[in-house]
Amino acid sequence: MMTGTMAVLFFGSQRRQGDTFPLLDADRSVVKKRFHSEAVKVWNALSSKRRKRLARIPQGMRVYAVGDVHGRADLLAQLFSEIDADLKAHPAPQAMHVFLGDYIDRGPDSQDVLDLLVARSQRHETIFLKGNHEVLVEEFLHNPVSFATWRDVGGIETLLSYGIRPSSNPDAAEQAMLAQRLADVLPPAHRQFFRNLKPSFSCGDFFFVHAGVRPGVPLSHQKDEDLFWIRDEFLNSEERFGKIIVHGHNPVMDVEFRSNRINIDTGAFVTGRLSCLRIESDEALFNVHCFAGTHVGATYRN
Repeated sequence: MMTGTMAVLFFGSQRRQGDTFPLLDADRSVVKKRFHSEAVKVWNALSSKRRKRLARIPQGMRVYAVGDVHGRADLLAQLFSEIDADLKAHPAPQAMHVFLGDYIDRGPDSQDVLDLLVARSQRHETIFLKGNHEVLVEEFLHNPVSFATWRDVGGIETLLSYGIRPSSNPDAAEQAMLAQRLADVLPPAHRQFFRNLKPSFSCGDFFFVHAGVRPGVPLSHQKDEDLFWIRDEFLNSEERFGKIIVHGHNPVMDVEFRSNRINIDTGAFVTGRLSCLRIESDEALFNVHCFAGTHVGATYRN
């Protein structure tokens, strides 16, 4: 085990700091990149006694944290295949999947994404967090006049995935009808999935959440609104939150690693890259999947 180090890898292909490492581009060809010098600088800075105290999960546990899926069932299915291969090659006493929310909207296959997640939960230990897009669909179901807000961030794609096609500019009566139709066709398993979503999850010295946390507020006193929606106040903060925050919500071209947080939302619905962070003991391994598009790699900033 690489105690106190960080690596970027394609599952099952590990490289040490300074080495080249393989990633797959859209053509499944191997491209080689070299760790950005800043990556080494940041991780070395975190390899102090303080780092070792702050960045552990229980011994024997492995966490696979998955970023915002946004209706990309194709990428999610491929990611599950990669995780399965990793588990087969490198068994763990306890492996947990943590999903950071925003499973629906924007991408074309929200219904299929939920089917995949429900099925995954029946075979693996899973934690599903709530994202702001799950908040929006719940609001629409209870208050159909919120349709315009949901539509503007990809709600139409979710309706279409359930076989519901709205007009270009639905009035209040149609909005109510659309909400009722969605409620009618939503499978019981999907309803249960939405009801069971958690606002956050803490494991060892990592705190998993969709959007982030409000600086200056203890993790135990965070408000759901911030956990689901916060942006700049969190992203611009250099505060040590007591745990390393693993989050999504703010799409970036590459997995973003800072000393107090890790952003694994790589905009799957538009970039074709669904990212997964693997954490084991005090070892954190990034896996940046590139199933479409041409840009691959991971950038760390301090």
